[in-house]
Amino acid sequence: MLSIEQHTGYLAFGLTIASELDFPELKQTNSAAASSDIVIKLELDGTHGSFAEAYEKPNTYLVTDHAVMFYVPNVALFAVQDGKLISVVPETDADENEIRLYILGTCMGAILMQRKVLPLHGSVVAIQGKAYAIVGESGAGKSTLASAFMKQGYQLLTDDVIAVSLSEAGDVPYVTSSYPQQKLWQESLTSFGMEASQYRSIYGRATKYNVPMAGNYYAGTLPLAGVIELVKSDGQEAEIRPIEKLARLQTLFEHTFRNFFIPQLGLTDWHFRTSVSVVKQTAMYRLSRPMTGFTAPLLVATILQAIHKEE
Repeated sequence: MLSIEQHTGYLAFGLTIASELDFPELKQTNSAAASSDIVIKLELDGTHGSFAEAYEKPNTYLVTDHAVMFYVPNVALFAVQDGKLISVVPETDADENEIRLYILGTCMGAILMQRKVLPLHGSVVAIQGKAYAIVGESGAGKSTLASAFMKQGYQLLTDDVIAVSLSEAGDVPYVTSSYPQQKLWQESLTSFGMEASQYRSIYGRATKYNVPMAGNYYAGTLPLAGVIELVKSDGQEAEIRPIEKLARLQTLFEHTFRNFFIPQLGLTDWHFRTSVSVVKQTAMYRLSRPMTGFTAPLLVATILQAIHKEE
């Protein structure tokens, strides 16, 4: 059973975090709760009064203009408030790994949105001092493609949740790194010659693994120069095309992490204005890949060729 520990300081997405829950995935800092951007608090006293509505509607997101709440049976209730506080009410004997999975995913996506940081869903690699985001539907191969870039010496900024913020003038988008870890399916590990036995599987997904990053991780902030939407196709060859005009805004909306939070948080205008600023400053492509075979190295070459041509 979980117990409340003294607050430990962490860093992720450029934000300091004080948490009563341990996060081995995150970089530790010396930040105290009072001065931290985000506090993660465990509620273990069984007092559920303020969260009663969430318990009555399990697996449903309850969103107001300042809070996001959801209850996952046998795991925990999560409440994300004002971009500053994540409250967790764990179930008895809940698995700590699964709780962390929801905090670093949905909860962190909600926190970023509440703080008016655009959260995209995908991976980001650093290429020649600039950030390139790889977005796409689940199973498109985003993390595998990012890993293929790293095999060629490029660095990873983030995997899963992408934090995009604008410069003070509002005209330059930036990506801030998250934490040095990637999620890869066993098929991808095998294709890269990596042994699955060396990594911890993700809770509930026996064939998907957490892969810690070492030297191939970029910690910091880089300007966002491009967004590549990765899609599967029936073709036999990879094909990359620019995304044009209004389709660029639609692409950003579709790949905003938990985009259904946007209207419920009252952030529709903010999201539109932010998206307009992003598409004005970034190249955007749709990259079609064959549905079968391991094509990641070919896709890397295709993307690099498009980037060099753009430059």
